Amino acid sequence: MNAQVKENETRNAKGGSERRVDTMEHRSSAGQGQEERNVQVVHQTHPTQASKTSGGVLSSAAAAVATTLQSAKDALSKK
Repeated sequence: MNAQVKENETRNAKGGSERRVDTMEHRSSAGQGQEERNVQVVHQTHPTQASKTSGGVLSSAAAAVATTLQSAKDALSKK
């Protein structure tokens, strides 16, 4: 598979960068031949901002999920 890739990187109005990549997409479906077409993929990065939340929000959510799963396991094992 020899693919020629062309990249172009620019800055957008919000200060982030955009990298546009021209490449080839390959598709195939059952019973059909392979289809190739040129596509452009845009990768966008956004300027980093100070986080408004801490990891505590995610760890609390994870703890709640773990507790719920344990309760479900306990309920099922007592049948």
